[in-house]
Amino acid sequence: MTENQIESRVERAVLVGLSCPGFTAEQDADERTMAELKALAETAGAEAAAMTLQRRPAPDARTFIGEGKAEEVRQLAEANEAALILFDNELSPSQMRNLEELTKCTVLDRSALILDIFAQRARTGEGKLQVELAQYQYILPRLAGMWTHLVRQTAGGGKSPIGTRGPGETQLETDRRHIRRRIDKLKEDLEQVRQVRAVQRRQRKKTEMPLVAIVGYTNAGKSTLLNALTGAGIPANDRLFDTLDPTTRKKRISDTQEILLSDTVGFIRKLPHHLVSAFKATLEELAYADLLLHVVDVSDEDWEQQAETVEKVVAQLGAQDIPRVMVYNKADKCAPDTLPFYRPDEGVAISAKTGEGLDALLAAIERALGRGKHRVCLRIPYSDGAVLDMLHREAQVEAVEYAADGTVVRAVVDDKTYGRVAEYLAEE
Repeated sequence: MTENQIESRVERAVLVGLSCPGFTAEQDADERTMAELKALAETAGAEAAAMTLQRRPAPDARTFIGEGKAEEVRQLAEANEAALILFDNELSPSQMRNLEELTKCTVLDRSALILDIFAQRARTGEGKLQVELAQYQYILPRLAGMWTHLVRQTAGGGKSPIGTRGPGETQLETDRRHIRRRIDKLKEDLEQVRQVRAVQRRQRKKTEMPLVAIVGYTNAGKSTLLNALTGAGIPANDRLFDTLDPTTRKKRISDTQEILLSDTVGFIRKLPHHLVSAFKATLEELAYADLLLHVVDVSDEDWEQQAETVEKVVAQLGAQDIPRVMVYNKADKCAPDTLPFYRPDEGVAISAKTGEGLDALLAAIERALGRGKHRVCLRIPYSDGAVLDMLHREAQVEAVEYAADGTVVRAVVDDKTYGRVAEYLAEE
């Protein structure tokens, strides 16, 4: 099925959320998260026909929202001709099964909805592997809720006559075994992807080209920014999770500095932990980046909470100590005096769409990389061979020539290295 066919198949859905005093921020539903659920539903190809947010002291063990509310949701779905019910909260397998029996509709929670979107968006082999792993990790603990016909498999099939009944094996156990084998195989394949990335990182270190990773909330404008800076030509649409497969491009930001600029999958509140785990092969690149560009949609009134969500996931991936530049995108939609520079030394206001502020961003990237760059020509006596070795390790060597009185080296060096080789400076 093509993407256009997927998007033309519109299902009607009722959105349900539950707010309880004892819930954590990750578990709770409120007006903001419900609005986000609606955007997720639309991204998946569904139309939000109705929405209800319930507040109660504690969730119901059997139906999560209580049987009275479940009946109300059933009537709401029937009145709006909706066959799908989407919950903003995480549901247990038994709750999902009980709700489907009561409402006669398909019931999905937020995690299942996000997984469905990821399955639609994955394009590369690596992306598909990661999505499949996340789906199986989601399904495995829910198998018991999915199977209501645990009939032993025997030669006779079904209820076997006397004399043919053996220990057999339930369909549930067969499926569990198959899924566990598939999970192990997917993890092996993704480990190979991680090893390839490790080789690529070592090669990058040899070329001394810094990696700058673009991170941010979903739909903050990361792909638009990468396109604006590098002409990468990535489809950049106004929808959630438009980019799943990372794209890396070279970008010269000054006459002495070239960088690798990498796009990443967007983050979101309540991002399922098995998704973060499955995408580790891709997301762990953040921990090896030299700089993070944290792109914030400054036109969204909820931008501070979105920024906090991104920082939490970055910390979860072990990249909390990587230097970063805050990029306040979509500044063209805001009055200049309302731009929120809560880190004025590191923040840059831009519009990736119009190109406004991109020169200031490139300057900020060069400053944040922390190395004032100098292109130098050095004449190093043969007796000081250790200096040449040091340059190959710590500088970007562009050319080496051998003369009668020593080695002539053209290189790009940082401030620290410049101080160590200043005595060898020579005329071009």
